[in-house]
Amino acid sequence: MNEPDQLHRVVELLGGSRVFARAMNEPLDAHEMLLEGLPGHALTHLIENLRILPRTASLEKAVGMSLRTFQRRRDAPSRVLSLEQSGRTWKFAEILARATALLGSQTDAEQWLEQPAIGLNQRRPIDLLSTPAGVEMVENYLERLEYGVYA
Repeated sequence: MNEPDQLHRVVELLGGSRVFARAMNEPLDAHEMLLEGLPGHALTHLIENLRILPRTASLEKAVGMSLRTFQRRRDAPSRVLSLEQSGRTWKFAEILARATALLGSQTDAEQWLEQPAIGLNQRRPIDLLSTPAGVEMVENYLERLEYGVYA
């Protein structure tokens, strides 16, 4: 998937024009917005539009926020996320968008995130998203899958 398509897909997963006041046409726009903090609506939109991925501890670690904190934040949706929460939420949406493009549907991408992967030493991709090193492993694995290298 080319860069503009990837950026558009990530923005849509986070709520698109319903959530973001300004258009994001290039990665620098996303960078600037992440520095300011993602709107709380973005995380709410992302989580509420997951098709099969359960709201589990794994998802909480992936986006850097406990379910309890998320529930409290729903009462103040206009509050922006912290820099770390914004970055982790964006990265989760980016990986979900990339897996969706590769596997053909968001449902398949969510299932893939939940299944142990041979190329990740039988780890579930969702579990690796809690650290920068794990995120890099998942991104590298997705790249290998894109090029047909499965192990």
